[in-house]
Amino acid sequence: MQPESPSIPADISAAPVSAPAPAPAKLTEVSSLTLEGLTRFLTEDLGERAFRAGQLYRWIHQRGATSFDEMTDLSKALREKLKQRAEIVPLVKDAEQRSVDGTIKYRWKTRDGRFIESVYMPSEDRKTLCVSTQVGCAMACTFCMTGTLGLKRNLTPGEIVAQVHAVNREVRKLENLETLRPLSNLVFMGMGEPLHNFENLKTALSILQSEDGPNFSHRHITVSTVGLVPMIERFGQETDVKLAISLNASTDEQRSKTMPVNRKWNIAALLDACRKFPLRQGRRITFEYVLLQDFNDSDEDAYRLIELLKDIPAKVNLIPYNENPGLGFKTTMDERAERFRELLCEGHVAAFIRQNRGRDIAGACGQLANRGGEKASETPQNPELP
Repeated sequence: MQPESPSIPADISAAPVSAPAPAPAKLTEVSSLTLEGLTRFLTEDLGERAFRAGQLYRWIHQRGATSFDEMTDLSKALREKLKQRAEIVPLVKDAEQRSVDGTIKYRWKTRDGRFIESVYMPSEDRKTLCVSTQVGCAMACTFCMTGTLGLKRNLTPGEIVAQVHAVNREVRKLENLETLRPLSNLVFMGMGEPLHNFENLKTALSILQSEDGPNFSHRHITVSTVGLVPMIERFGQETDVKLAISLNASTDEQRSKTMPVNRKWNIAALLDACRKFPLRQGRRITFEYVLLQDFNDSDEDAYRLIELLKDIPAKVNLIPYNENPGLGFKTTMDERAERFRELLCEGHVAAFIRQNRGRDIAGACGQLANRGGEKASETPQNPELP
């Protein structure tokens, strides 16, 4: 039965007319602003003095404050003004898993109900965090669980940086530390392709390296890419942190089968971008090479890799594959991995077998997939590459 249509007044002019409700003002995400941007916001939009921006910035990015009420050296009037005009984008801890090797994987829930993961890897001489830059990933590498999600959306600079602040808080509590920044190293090798979210990544790096923020050294930050060739040049020109290339093959045939990005920019184009990459004195590009049994781990692969890298300041991280259910690849045996490493070293290519951390909690390379988090029915977004 159809519902009755509402009756129309006989005298339409007599019907009460109400003005549409004004749309709520969009809040400024201050946790995504550099100090310069925050200064403009406070002085131009809020009419405050410039030094207030430094106070606010240090509360967010040195102390990791998640609410304006924590900022006790700001006047109550300013705090109320900030609540009405600004926001600090939160990440809520949704899950935590601890590995037998000390690695901890955190799953964070964003404000719009999505999930990302970060992995904390402590060792004797450093405390490293693996940071995500996107929800999911558009690159669709066939050996990587994150690639099965597709891309849901980019993270904002504030959400990228919030992972660092949140894990700093977790580590301070876990180890009973007083230092505001126990983390020493950052690797952008989590969920997503960092250079596919370049502008937000660049802003996040600026915040993370700032003296009034966490003040990470460029020597202690590494960004990994599958090989978005046009963005590698911009990355070298506009940032000063270290570059890692996820290579994983010695021929275009191999790489195109496992990494669809190679069909757009092949190995020759990728390595040409690496040769042109501006390197600081003494620095090398790290090439990550996931060893897949009987696919890319033969002696011939090692010899080809030596030839490919012969004129590039390089080191190779060999990564025994972390097996993922349903993807069809097996990990290379230890003896074969060591043989591969020895051949590279004999060919004057510095090579190391990387210790896999957090494999038992699906926190190792290629295993981040929000198991139990992201809704499987959600349609991914896979926009055109640059």
